[in-house]
Amino acid sequence: MTTKNKIQMIGMCGVSLALIGGVAIAGIPDRPEDIGFGELLFDAPEAGDYKATLSNGVTVYLAPSKEFPLVNVSLSFKGGSYLEPDEITGLASMTGQLIRRGGTTTMSPEDMDERFDFLAANASAFIGGTSSGASLNCLKSNFDESFGLFMDMVRNPGFDSERLRIVKDERLESMKQRNDDADSILGMEWGRLMWGENHFEGSAATEASIKRISVDTMRSFHGKLFQPGNMIVAVTGDFEPGEMISYLEGAFSDWQGGQMMPNPPSPDHKFTPGMFHVEKDIPQGKFRMGHRGVKRDHPDYFALTIMNDILGGGGFTSRMMKKIRSDEGLTYGIRSSMSNRVHYPGVFVVSSFSKNPTVALTIKYALAEIEKLQSDGVTGEELETSKRSFIETFPRRFESKAGMLNTFVNDQWTDRPAGFWRDYRSNVEGVGQDDVQRVANDYMDPDQMMILVVGKWDEIYEGDIDKRASMAEFFDGTVTHQPLRDPLTLDALPESTSDGE
Repeated sequence: MTTKNKIQMIGMCGVSLALIGGVAIAGIPDRPEDIGFGELLFDAPEAGDYKATLSNGVTVYLAPSKEFPLVNVSLSFKGGSYLEPDEITGLASMTGQLIRRGGTTTMSPEDMDERFDFLAANASAFIGGTSSGASLNCLKSNFDESFGLFMDMVRNPGFDSERLRIVKDERLESMKQRNDDADSILGMEWGRLMWGENHFEGSAATEASIKRISVDTMRSFHGKLFQPGNMIVAVTGDFEPGEMISYLEGAFSDWQGGQMMPNPPSPDHKFTPGMFHVEKDIPQGKFRMGHRGVKRDHPDYFALTIMNDILGGGGFTSRMMKKIRSDEGLTYGIRSSMSNRVHYPGVFVVSSFSKNPTVALTIKYALAEIEKLQSDGVTGEELETSKRSFIETFPRRFESKAGMLNTFVNDQWTDRPAGFWRDYRSNVEGVGQDDVQRVANDYMDPDQMMILVVGKWDEIYEGDIDKRASMAEFFDGTVTHQPLRDPLTLDALPESTSDGE
């Protein structure tokens, strides 16, 4: 082809593309802001449409899907670390690890690992603070064998003594590093001060408690939680619902049920408002401040959610982030949270970090944003932005079938009020400016907050060079210096407190 012919062909292609482009852009507005979008229509799924009950009383949620030739089974159990004996703190989480890593009573850990690998099946187990579970992801083609191996793991864990030794060594090695990170120190001390060291939210394992864990204590703890009377099942993937129900009936027919576990206990510790500090030689001080909040199902839940989002929970659109990060440049991040609990009040928390001399200024600005919200309320634009973010992202909770069933399981365990998701968007939409200001005044009290700081107190206390703020402005400068604790015993280390001011 000659150069002239090539040029002619390119020209013809250009004309064709122009014509095609002309057709393609017909009807498209000239400017992006002129583009119209139809109303998003989405109805929240109802749990009852996916729910079945086996003859032994076990609830099963089923959501078949044909996208991939896979089957996912999740067993959820009520209960967690709040059920472990005080002197064996750490038992729950380590038992969860060993269910998967410790083999079965008839199969060594190595053989079980090899068999799961051969089947291309992923199995896991855990025991958390308030819930426990085990899950299986496998091919549809070998589901029967994979599920049989999985159930042997769940029902008959071997708790291999050598694997237990390894897990103990791993845990102790990790504990030795507790004081290396200010976040770890902040988290542990916050838990002790807010919840009390005898409540599961404030307790932490020690070398002594880890060493008390044995195969027998694991077997006893596992047997109490992992049983049909304390279980909900969720299944997604490539299967027929009727066939799966029949299959599970047979698989669980010889598994004896027990008692459902009780709810987590409320803390009896009364936290003390005030300023607390742990000395740590770091260039940036880290802090949390807050107080007890409300239960999850509180009547003001939606107003509180919107209020927190506008104040500090909404990322770069929140007031605290705009003022303290963007305008003042005092931190890379600051956030507030209404961390609710189901069975007892949760906490309202503000957390951030800054250079030691500007920690006080960061706290001062954060408190000022709370007081401003209480006195002036929110603008209509702020309210609309926040409400739209919750309403328009709402369908994401149900975008995956596994996530949807997990929501249903959690709702059943925690007795979520009926119709909560059906009415979610209308309840968000119903929050008004007056509601936000009211709950800001009713549920946030800077005078009753606890402020906990980790960092170099001599630098933090004096404040910034421009004298805009110092720690003397909070609680009349009175501070309680908490000790840095031995990472293995949690006893106070000698000479670990600062004299301060």
